[in-house]
Amino acid sequence: MSLRTMLSSTAMVAMIGFGYGMWTIISPGEERRKEMLKDLPEANPVRMEETRKRNAMLMQVLKEAAETKENIARSK
Repeated sequence: MSLRTMLSSTAMVAMIGFGYGMWTIISPGEERRKEMLKDLPEANPVRMEETRKRNAMLMQVLKEAAETKENIARSK
């Protein structure tokens, strides 16, 4: 191996190590992740049920729109 190849390989490994190190510093810890998950809307069962109902209604409307020949965007 030439000196140039060894230096480029070492630089590449150093950059990967630096990126991994920065990732571990920036990423939240386990307790912070658990705390963040508690604050998500999906953690509230009532809100989650509302979201499911809204998604089901939206899918029904999209299904009906796909089955019709009319342009529903222009209907009044």
